[in-house]
Amino acid sequence: MNLSQLKPKAALPEPEKTHLKQATQGHRFDAELVAVTKSYGPGAPAVDDISLRIPRGSYCCLLGPSGCGKSTTLRMLAGHEDVTEGAILIHDEEVTHKLPVDRGTSMMFQDYALFPHLSSLDNVAFSLKVRGVATTERRKQARAYLELVQMDHLADRLPNQLSGGQQQRVALARSLITRPKVLLLDEPLSALDPFLRIKMRSELKRIQKELGISFIHVTHSQDEALALSDMIVVMNDAKIMQAAPVREVFETPTNAFVARFLGGQNVLTSDTHQVSVRTDRCRLGRSPGMRSLEGQIAMIEYQGNLVRITLQTTLGDEMTVLQSDTEYFAQNPQIGDTAVMSWHPSDEHVLDPMQAG
Repeated sequence: MNLSQLKPKAALPEPEKTHLKQATQGHRFDAELVAVTKSYGPGAPAVDDISLRIPRGSYCCLLGPSGCGKSTTLRMLAGHEDVTEGAILIHDEEVTHKLPVDRGTSMMFQDYALFPHLSSLDNVAFSLKVRGVATTERRKQARAYLELVQMDHLADRLPNQLSGGQQQRVALARSLITRPKVLLLDEPLSALDPFLRIKMRSELKRIQKELGISFIHVTHSQDEALALSDMIVVMNDAKIMQAAPVREVFETPTNAFVARFLGGQNVLTSDTHQVSVRTDRCRLGRSPGMRSLEGQIAMIEYQGNLVRITLQTTLGDEMTVLQSDTEYFAQNPQIGDTAVMSWHPSDEHVLDPMQAG
């Protein structure tokens, strides 16, 4: 993809933006799951009695390991999976048993699923064609949405003439042209190279804020969730571990699983409680008034301006220290060295012993 061809801004015509913004008025939550369970038969359910409220105009990421239930949750919101128990609401209207086309959602699939024989313009316009919209009008609308995703200059190209990132933009425009109340995205960035993935994160966020509708985005990438989210929902073993604003989840994880999975936290266990400490608040070496653990340096990962140092402690745990490159090269620790990790007691966050993790 030639990034020099990207325009600084691309906006929908005012009537389109007005319609989308009006669609978000008059309700508090864009999507709500009420005690939702999905079972495929005997045994553990794929989704187990989860409740979730997504505020208006939010970018929400469902984050968790493979098999945790996040994609199943997204498919139930879309209507592509039946709900075993519970209810789903979109804009305060129950849609639990409605067809996908009737519930006000649109889903962008991981493989994009573009029609290979149609141009970018006609791929985007296809859903309007099915609804009987006249050719001139549907192509006019399709071009406006291609402009929003900065793909109008490639409107006549077939999918096999586009890069992965360009195909993703066309798929996004095709999902948005139906004017959904909520857009659902199933790992939409996973097929892109790292550089383009970062570029597309900012584009998704820009478009979501411009349209003012909620995006619900499934990912297994912690960095992606942190970069995009207003709200993160961390799932494990078919349950929600924590659902909160992104900063709250990062700084005050509910339990050890969230702290470890989201990254950036060490989990420390004592006789009385379990706490987490951010890796960037830990240091190598002893200091007055600091708590400390001794261990052996097992791994050093140079990341440019930051260096990640992993210690194998005398208790058998792995702990991480995140240093600036300046601090690291001043100390010059080596793999195999005995080292001390220290942190200030005020940086400890007590984890909830009643929450599984």
